[in-house]
Amino acid sequence: MKRDIILAGVGGQGILTIATIIGFAAVERGLHLKQSEVHGMSQRGGDVQSHLRISDREIHSDLIPEGRADLIISIEPMEALRYTSFLSPEGWLITNRKPFVNIPDYPDFEEVWTKIEKLPRSILIDGEKLAREVATTRSMNIVILGASSSFLPFELSEFEHAISTIFSRKGETIVEQNIAALHAGRNFAEERNLAMS
Repeated sequence: MKRDIILAGVGGQGILTIATIIGFAAVERGLHLKQSEVHGMSQRGGDVQSHLRISDREIHSDLIPEGRADLIISIEPMEALRYTSFLSPEGWLITNRKPFVNIPDYPDFEEVWTKIEKLPRSILIDGEKLAREVATTRSMNIVILGASSSFLPFELSEFEHAISTIFSRKGETIVEQNIAALHAGRNFAEERNLAMS
């Protein structure tokens, strides 16, 4: 078993939280885990990307070669497109739909969405809208994790346990909101996949 994951977004959107939850689930399962240095965190709103590798065997490098990523999980659509060269032919790209416009020459939104939808395996999700419906917009990153969860080698309950442990110091309400966001993302992805098949 192996999963190579690219995490992408901009500073302040919760990429590190997604990495922490996946990493917690991997360690609890007794899997090997390597994560590259996260780039872009020195500036809120700057681009962020990290490589996360999970395997039941020893992992020798923390970097994913181009064309080998099983999954791109992104909180920002243009940032998702930036890393498509890493995606394997069977890989999936899961991204938030809402752009974070942090540069003056941000491309046309429709163009970005069209490029994502043309990929053979992609899910474009309005994570902020779903998060608002079930919890709070601050849980948008967890909605995106939920949409990605069926492509990861873990049960949903393992992510629930990770969220409960990681967010426990913030109180039961925050834990419940994030678990609700996880389920909202998972349900959206499953409904979309059923519609496609």
